[in-house]
Amino acid sequence: MLLCNKGIDNPLTACAMNAESKSPPRRHHWTLIVAGIVIALVVGVVWYTTRPKPVAVILHKIDRGVVEASVANTRAGTVEACQRAKMATPTAGQVASITVDKGDHVRAGQILLSLWNDDLKAEFKLAESEVVVAKARIEETCALADSADREAKRLLKLRQTKLVAEDQVDKAVADAEARRAACRAVRATEQESKARVDVARAALERTILRAPFDGVIAEINAKLGEFVTPSPPGIPTLPAIDLIGKQCLYVSAPIDEVDAPAVRPGQPARITLDAFAGRQFKGKVRRVAPYVLDLEKQARTVEVEAAFTDQAETDNLLPGYSADIEVILDSRANVLRVPTEAVLEGHRVLVYDPQSGELQERQFKPGLANWKYTEISSGLNEGELVVVSVERKGVEAGARAVPDTQSSNTAGTS
Repeated sequence: MLLCNKGIDNPLTACAMNAESKSPPRRHHWTLIVAGIVIALVVGVVWYTTRPKPVAVILHKIDRGVVEASVANTRAGTVEACQRAKMATPTAGQVASITVDKGDHVRAGQILLSLWNDDLKAEFKLAESEVVVAKARIEETCALADSADREAKRLLKLRQTKLVAEDQVDKAVADAEARRAACRAVRATEQESKARVDVARAALERTILRAPFDGVIAEINAKLGEFVTPSPPGIPTLPAIDLIGKQCLYVSAPIDEVDAPAVRPGQPARITLDAFAGRQFKGKVRRVAPYVLDLEKQARTVEVEAAFTDQAETDNLLPGYSADIEVILDSRANVLRVPTEAVLEGHRVLVYDPQSGELQERQFKPGLANWKYTEISSGLNEGELVVVSVERKGVEAGARAVPDTQSSNTAGTS
């Protein structure tokens, strides 16, 4: 049943007008709803397409292990030999023979090089012959002295019986004493001749270069027939032969003056060499220099020497290799630790929340630390994931992140 406007003469017209006046408000309501939905969708699409993309981060799970406090050298060190001799002859002369080659293993006392020394050899033989002559004179003179002594004693006994003249006895006694003095004199002459032999031998040895210890010939700078001279004072020259003993090797490396006071002889050390990548050698500090090196355009450093604990491991090492040392000052086992590369200034780290995917900044209290790990005294829990790749763009507190799966294995991500 339709309700019509009674003020209109035509009832049908009145009903139609009433119906038209009520329909527009309903269409407007639905229009607003549709427009709101469209606007919401547009805003959602714009937000979704313009929102920051999650940054890929390398993560590391906080675990337990060994943490050490250590110091390392500031510049590359060098493998040195405990015994090394850059030798030259103590006297000038012409090289007559070289009995070794580069790389030869030699024994202590072995002749390496000789200068022309025929004249000194002749003098040595002459001195030795003088000793032989002196010994013969001793035998002759002392035998006559013994004979004269016996004759003097015989005459002294006869004098008691007055069967011999007094002057004859005195003459025999004086002759015996003179011959004993002559015997002592020729014995002294023998000692003098032996001393001449020692002098001649020393002069001869000055022309011969011998190995002072077992080792390997590293360099030979002398040539057969060349004239060589010792280095004048203050003017270094190339050594005739460079001999290296391989029985003992160590590493000499500079450590910053700030770190040096904590280093003491006997502390354990780790030694690494570029020539043996990925391998570590056990060592021990053997010496800390008692002075600071002040070289131009370089930081002030203290020279530290670290010996190899197991010399058997050094069979394939060569003096001159570049090497690095890490001196262990303190060590703690089974402690909570975080990679040092993940630690930001102020002992802060970025922790990854797997639920929200956000990075949260967290401060912690550190303990021992070195270049690899930092001990966690408090502020972080075992199993939490911290960001290692803090240098990547967009890695900051509040940022959305996703694990870098390609690097997760090396970073210890779970």
